[in-house]
Amino acid sequence: MLTAFVFLKVQRNSVNEIASELAMINRVSEVYSVAGRFDLTVIIRVRDCEELADVVTNKVLKFDGILDSETQIAFRVHSQHDLENMFSLGND
Repeated sequence: MLTAFVFLKVQRNSVNEIASELAMINRVSEVYSVAGRFDLTVIIRVRDCEELADVVTNKVLKFDGILDSETQIAFRVHSQHDLENMFSLGND
């Protein structure tokens, strides 16, 4: 399983609307509004890089109102909670 963090700068009046839409995308596990350089952090869990590329480019970044993005890929999980849930992806 591959986990990625997509950090988004969003137009100020669109943050809540975009966050709600992002949360409904298959393979998006969580969406957080955050303080700092970015407005939203999107956590994506997929099977491989091809699926990640599809989710990020064809689904997440399609929304009008996204001004900038940065994607980071996790190498290894270190928390016990995540280790226990690592293979909980559905079969869709």
